Amino acid sequence: MTTTDTVNLPGGAALPMIGFGTWQLGPGTAYTSVRTALDVGYRHIDTATLYRNEADVGRAVKDSGVDREQVFITTKLRPQDAGNARRTLESSLRLLDTDYVDLWLIHWPTSQSRLVPAWEELLRAEDDGLIRNAGVSNFSPEQIDLVAEATGRRPAVNQIPWSPAQHDPATLEEHRRRGIVVEGYSGLKNTDLRHPTLTGIAERHGVTTAQVVLRWHLEHDIVILPRSRRPERIAANADLDGFTLTDDEIAAIDALSRCA
Repeated sequence: MTTTDTVNLPGGAALPMIGFGTWQLGPGTAYTSVRTALDVGYRHIDTATLYRNEADVGRAVKDSGVDREQVFITTKLRPQDAGNARRTLESSLRLLDTDYVDLWLIHWPTSQSRLVPAWEELLRAEDDGLIRNAGVSNFSPEQIDLVAEATGRRPAVNQIPWSPAQHDPATLEEHRRRGIVVEGYSGLKNTDLRHPTLTGIAERHGVTTAQVVLRWHLEHDIVILPRSRRPERIAANADLDGFTLTDDEIAAIDALSRCA
């Protein structure tokens, strides 16, 4: 699995399985980190209004020399901005210096009464060509069903926390049954990278435990969004093509789940 491997979204767009996350990357750092990520091959960058680094992300993409059509950019709508969704999106587009984003997510669920209206705003933006795909983050399957049944259109993606400790096959199956791609975030942050199961697998393959955890996500067809400020780690987190996990190794990591 490389930075060029993709999963097809329901509308036909190709979403790179390996993305670069920018949460907690402030001004300046976001720019240099995204430039590094693009230089080593990432073609999927994840940001959000909440992160306050969209301008740095946009400038890094433009300065990288990579064609805009080759970079999949995601940003997110804060629930408190749902009443001004179009204005918020237009601000994001100005900051990112782009005519569209590839994916716009509701960052986490709004109040129950606002869920459907907020989702309708994303669909209008998609219909108007300002976004290529609409999705959600931190939604439950029941909340996804609510907005889908009200509008007849499901989110393309649900971005949710995922790690070996949080692995839940039933949740994955709920998403796959609905045709929704799962993006996992905080996969390294929420993992004990010193766990002997992980260190043993890493030693056998001659890789880092972080690479083992990221490869494990990909083995389950979960899109990953690793983040780092350090160039060597940015590169290592995308260097997952030189090894694969055995069925026994995947099962051993699955068994670290609190849901097991």
